[in-house]
Amino acid sequence: MLQKTVHVDGMSCDHCIHAVTEEISKILGVTGVDIDLHAGEISPVTIASDNEISDTDIAAAVDEAGYTIFPS
Repeated sequence: MLQKTVHVDGMSCDHCIHAVTEEISKILGVTGVDIDLHAGEISPVTIASDNEISDTDIAAAVDEAGYTIFPS
């Protein structure tokens, strides 16, 4: 199992967590999404997967949920 952590800007509530989790979970191979919400700040999002997930796919999913990835 692989894990990747990205940092998402703009999340502030449980609805935000649900929206981001739902979109990332649609990516083929994703087996889990764990979000450590820091309301109004940058929140780490850890993605577990069976195979390598591209940064482009993750960014597109986060964007679809209405948020942006904070560059590392």
